[in-house]
Amino acid sequence: MTILKAPVTSKDHIRGNVNAPITLLEYGDYECPYCGMAHSIIKRVQKHLGEQLRFVYRHFPLTELHPHAEIAAQAAEFAGAHGHFWEMHDLIYENQKYLDIDLLLKLAKMLKLSDDGLLSSLKNRTYLPKIQNDMLTGEMCGVHGTPTFFLNGHLYTGSYEFEDLVSVIEQVANQ
Repeated sequence: MTILKAPVTSKDHIRGNVNAPITLLEYGDYECPYCGMAHSIIKRVQKHLGEQLRFVYRHFPLTELHPHAEIAAQAAEFAGAHGHFWEMHDLIYENQKYLDIDLLLKLAKMLKLSDDGLLSSLKNRTYLPKIQNDMLTGEMCGVHGTPTFFLNGHLYTGSYEFEDLVSVIEQVANQ
């Protein structure tokens, strides 16, 4: 079984109780349609499990397949630097089929972030090292596609349908 080789740290994007007994970590790509489907399911799982679940998101943009994935990840990091990572994360996935620079600028404005600041960070590739580090940690664990999930540090290869995922998480919680 594949083990997560890069443990969760304070530099990761964590949603939920940081001390939760269950950690679900996703390597995702903002332009991947499967990640888009998983996004809404993960939000339901988080709501269902509440304080028992810590969700961690790491970037894994597959730029050969998804030309806007990397700039979307940079936009999410820009928003995160201003305290709005999860809001931008959700907005990008909710508007995934329209993903381009114009959408990212619009989303930044919705969050009251500077569109000039976003453009400058994209031009200077300010947040690219964070994204590259996320990708490197994924590659160390054998991540090749998205979404890829780790449940309490172990690669999860099962279904990410709501009922299946909740069932497996509850089994892990009861061990």
